[in-house]
Amino acid sequence: MDTTQELREADDLPYNVFAKACPSRGTLEHVTGRWGGLTLCALQEGQLRFNELRRRVDGVSEKMLSQTLHALERDGLVLREAQPTNPPRVDYELTLLGREVAERLLGLVHLVEGRMDDVLAARERYDAARGAL
Repeated sequence: MDTTQELREADDLPYNVFAKACPSRGTLEHVTGRWGGLTLCALQEGQLRFNELRRRVDGVSEKMLSQTLHALERDGLVLREAQPTNPPRVDYELTLLGREVAERLLGLVHLVEGRMDDVLAARERYDAARGAL
């Protein structure tokens, strides 16, 4: 299917991410933001506790991970399960929708990782052409 056909079909959808007031924009932001995308991809590996997830998503603060998980849970992408133990145990896992989204994100992640030599070479050419440090 060509891009023109895809755009025509997208116009028939009840939501349009290009429209300023469309609620899909917020979800897209949650999914494609740095921490949301990494969190979804990490959870694709299976159920994780908060600290396990924080260690897996290197560099995320506790506050940002908490906010990210709340947003993804609200969007129906992540399931939070609190265990009635002492101390309390909370596990996170992807919902069916979350798994579908994470699979697509992982495809993009693998593409980018596989082409990083090209990206780094392009950066060098760009910087050299502009006299960057």
